[in-house]
Amino acid sequence: MNTVGLAIWLALPVFLLIMPAEYFDHGRVICPSKRFLNLECPGCGLTRALQHAIHFQFSEAWSLNRGIILILPSLAFIYIHVLGRLLKKEWLSWMKKLY
Repeated sequence: MNTVGLAIWLALPVFLLIMPAEYFDHGRVICPSKRFLNLECPGCGLTRALQHAIHFQFSEAWSLNRGIILILPSLAFIYIHVLGRLLKKEWLSWMKKLY
């Protein structure tokens, strides 16, 4: 088992929960579409929406980017899958059938 990888993977959600929900709400815009063309792309606000969803502020997450209803379950699925691979657990082998 890759101990460092497992420690980082387990610390990631804890780190995001410790950070305030508004952490990404202010700062420089890095989206090229928004920055240079002043047009929002489908991904604009997704990082902020994800941070608010992690803190159970779903209405705020929805208002920032409606794609959160697809992204959050997808990321949860990926997180559980990778955690199962790092722990080498067979109880998650059913996920292999999905791809």
